[in-house]
Amino acid sequence: GYLGKYRKMHIPDDPRYYEKYYFAPGDLGFRAWDTSRGSLGVLVCWDQWYPEAARLTALQGAEVLFYPTAIGWHPEEKETHGAAQHEAWETMQRSHAVANGCYVVAVNRTGFEPDPTGGGIHFWGCSFVVGPDGAVMHRMEAEEEGVAVVDLDLDRIAEQRHGWPFFRDRRVDAYANLTLRFDDGDAD
Repeated sequence: GYLGKYRKMHIPDDPRYYEKYYFAPGDLGFRAWDTSRGSLGVLVCWDQWYPEAARLTALQGAEVLFYPTAIGWHPEEKETHGAAQHEAWETMQRSHAVANGCYVVAVNRTGFEPDPTGGGIHFWGCSFVVGPDGAVMHRMEAEEEGVAVVDLDLDRIAEQRHGWPFFRDRRVDAYANLTLRFDDGDAD
């Protein structure tokens, strides 16, 4: 059944991802839902880069963070930036798992989508599942389409959070400046 609604909070405005022209940022906040299999949170695409989004969702009880995503290379940048970009993406997802002591399921589109300018995006694929310790438990191939069933032992979450008590040791009294914008000189 229907558990609730989440609206993508972070909207990109990057080459070939001009989503700010089409979408407004979500207005429902970060959410977690209890299911018969555990508590889960869904964060969409660009949300995957923000540690605050993962943390706020995990603090609501999410044991699994799902990130449905369409991320890839601009073909003309793949050779020079490709490996670093892909590694950064995976590192962020793995770090969300470690920092929050939860599972992360990064689901990514595969294939190539041309655009009218003659460019396009070559989507990485490589969907993967990460355990609360940051270890990759399962990874699909770059061009592989399909469904993977991965067993998650939710007891590992309590074990991980006990061993690395990041939630317990947070200094919430020192985080007020997280609500301030950083002026990087970008006109956006």
